[in-house]
Amino acid sequence: MGSISEALDALDAAVELLGATDIEGLPAPQRFAAIERLESAVRRQVAISHEQLTHLERYEGCPPLPTVLADVLRISRAAAKRRVRDAEQLTPRTTLTGEALSPPLPATGKAWEAGLLDGEHVRVIQRFFRDLPAHVGPVEIEKAERTLAEHAHTMRPDQLEKIADRLATHLNPDGRYSEEDRARKRGFVWCGGQRSDGMSVGRLVADPELRSMLDAWLAKFAAPQPDPDGADDLRTHAQRQHDALADLVRRRLGDPKLGQHNGLPVTVIVSTTLQDLQAGAGHAVTAGGTLLPITDLIRMATPANHYLAVFDGVTGQSLWLGRSKRLASADQRIMLLAKYRGCTAPGCTVNGYNSQVHHATKDWKHGGNTDIDDLTLACKCDNLLVENDGWTTHQLPDGQTHWTPPPDVPMRGSTNDYHHPERLFPNDDEKD
Repeated sequence: MGSISEALDALDAAVELLGATDIEGLPAPQRFAAIERLESAVRRQVAISHEQLTHLERYEGCPPLPTVLADVLRISRAAAKRRVRDAEQLTPRTTLTGEALSPPLPATGKAWEAGLLDGEHVRVIQRFFRDLPAHVGPVEIEKAERTLAEHAHTMRPDQLEKIADRLATHLNPDGRYSEEDRARKRGFVWCGGQRSDGMSVGRLVADPELRSMLDAWLAKFAAPQPDPDGADDLRTHAQRQHDALADLVRRRLGDPKLGQHNGLPVTVIVSTTLQDLQAGAGHAVTAGGTLLPITDLIRMATPANHYLAVFDGVTGQSLWLGRSKRLASADQRIMLLAKYRGCTAPGCTVNGYNSQVHHATKDWKHGGNTDIDDLTLACKCDNLLVENDGWTTHQLPDGQTHWTPPPDVPMRGSTNDYHHPERLFPNDDEKD
């Protein structure tokens, strides 16, 4: 068995040789055959890469594997998690006693290893089993997986999807789903970030109970509402439903019955600059990372108990608040949410609402003070990296938090600009 370094060197040389070749030297029909071979080779390399992922392991100071993988390969963390999940489902496994185990999708895994499948084929098969009801037995599941893998050898993913739909109907002809099946599918997610116009798109999969309650609420509050002069309500049905949901949430935010989240009332926390507020233009930023036009902020501030933190747009000056107790006070938390907006660990996208207060230089239990200039934000996972795994943090002169990994962790120490995209575009003074 040769070393992986030698194999990778040979692969690099082969790629260089391939890149220097001239496909135009082949007759036009044969060029398709060459591209097909190249595609198969690329797929096999991807499969080998996935197999190698199963041998990665965490060690002291190492964050979760998808986090490190994303930084090393410069891919998104979502893509890294997907690769790890694919590797777990498609490659053979070994028990602690050394016994070989087939992957959860054995036939798909063999076709994947042979370079016969694209990632889209795998997504179709994974989605098929994710949506299958729990009452379908293991024998039927095994046959279905083998059937889909065989059809994937010769079909495009869109064709395979139609076969998967027919097979799902065959295995569950009565359309019978249990409460557990429905509960497993429920969810609400934002589909990406805010669009350039500030609007956001979400996807809701509602169980019967939520649907019934929303129907009742919308029947009343999404009905056409003529204005006081009797003019017709010109909003569309979709717009009225949107406004009714906004009204539902608005009625609840700030209610003391909701308790607290991370020491603060459940409400909107927003930061902006004095200059934008005075001009009535620009954007504020919430602790969830949402850009909020100043005009909307002013309108929201009238009827509700939201928190607003104001900074000097030139100096970035914020309040100084020192405390001699361990837990940050509510006003300190508000300023931290306004200043950092989210976890300060490099590349982390966890927003402020879901982050914890972190002592940047010295933790409380080691003699640190809970002073506003030594506090920052970190999500639970990254907080634990500092407490247990040898990571260190310190505040830079500009107020940003710098994270440094242990020597053996293949990640770069840096700050996090994800929650502050304005830093990516320095002004003219900073360029000089």
